[in-house]
Amino acid sequence: MEYNTSRSKMNISEYGRNIQKMIEYTISVEDREKRNQLAKTIIAVMGQLNPHLRDVTDFKHKLWDHLFIMSEFKLDVDSPYPIPSAESLKNKPQKLKYPSNHILFRYYGRNIELIIKKAIDLPEGPECEVAIETIANHLKKSYLKWNRDSVTDEVIAEHLSVLSDGKLILKKEVVLANTQQIFQNNKKKKFIKHSNTSGSSNYSNNNIKPKKNI
Repeated sequence: MEYNTSRSKMNISEYGRNIQKMIEYTISVEDREKRNQLAKTIIAVMGQLNPHLRDVTDFKHKLWDHLFIMSEFKLDVDSPYPIPSAESLKNKPQKLKYPSNHILFRYYGRNIELIIKKAIDLPEGPECEVAIETIANHLKKSYLKWNRDSVTDEVIAEHLSVLSDGKLILKKEVVLANTQQIFQNNKKKKFIKHSNTSGSSNYSNNNIKPKKNI
């Protein structure tokens, strides 16, 4: 009886022990042409064991790479692709550069900052003024959504100025959306959302009467 402790190490266990044994046998074959034929057969079997990988880019290339990795790079055959080395696997991938997560006012979010940058490029005129007023109203709604305290239009105008580096100025005569109306709208949205997620099932179960048999 053969135990796992006495078996050779499997570098890629997903292909199973039988594939590992086939590779080990191929390594021991002295005739190079026969080794090449066996390697191609093993590649075909590996592809059948993982049909979901066929949609992956360079599917065959990955199979050949796995073949050499499972052989611990001892298999000497002719590959249609560059043969990887053990050293290449040890190289750590370069760290990805993530965008800065610094947000001045978190309750406004990242997207509004991007919108403000676009609005800065607008030429002066009615279109720019409408954009400034729309953004300011959105800032006020976002502020009141995440803060229970009331906020004045002056504070929103100041925040808009900070976010735009002083390039977007809300005119003093502009009146933003009413604070109480925003609170009421937020409550309505929460009520509707709650009703859709929990109330609908109760309604359907409790209010639909069974049909009488005729």
